Amino acid sequence: MSNIPPLATLGRRILICGPSNAGKSTLAIALAQELEVPAVHLDLLHHLPNTDWQPRPRHDFHALHAQAVAEDGWVIEGNYFALLQERLDRATGVILLGTRRVPALFRYLRRTVGGGPRAGHLEGAVDRLNANMLRFILIEQPRKRDRDRALLRAAGLPMVETAGMTDLRKLYTVWSLPPPA
Repeated sequence: MSNIPPLATLGRRILICGPSNAGKSTLAIALAQELEVPAVHLDLLHHLPNTDWQPRPRHDFHALHAQAVAEDGWVIEGNYFALLQERLDRATGVILLGTRRVPALFRYLRRTVGGGPRAGHLEGAVDRLNANMLRFILIEQPRKRDRDRALLRAAGLPMVETAGMTDLRKLYTVWSLPPPA
């Protein structure tokens, strides 16, 4: 990764997309603190708290999403590509995080086996190892990478793309963000 633009280039409404376990939630919190805007975790809008990841009714999720996107400033992390255009219409910048399968798998295993609090965690939910998530990390996400990149680039917004954790650490350094724990 070369030529990291100044953070100001991305504006005050930043969309962060990327695979599971790539660091989206942690980066969203750091950027939101720096920009003094809310960090919005789409997983928290999509799922009901204290239900162990039960989705909200679709219309409720869409209403919460629309409310978050309407704000003057935000850092929204998550994919939910069915609502992507609504976010892109208001976003001033995009960050697409990348990660390789093995590191993503390692971080997922650490999250589910190691437990403990993490950024973007749903209140009352327990991260458990499950076959659907393993398949998603190892097979589904890599297949969608090129599609996701093309959709985000087509928006014509200032965009930063990382290939892995080394690039992500560079963003923290260049933008003077507190490093993740």
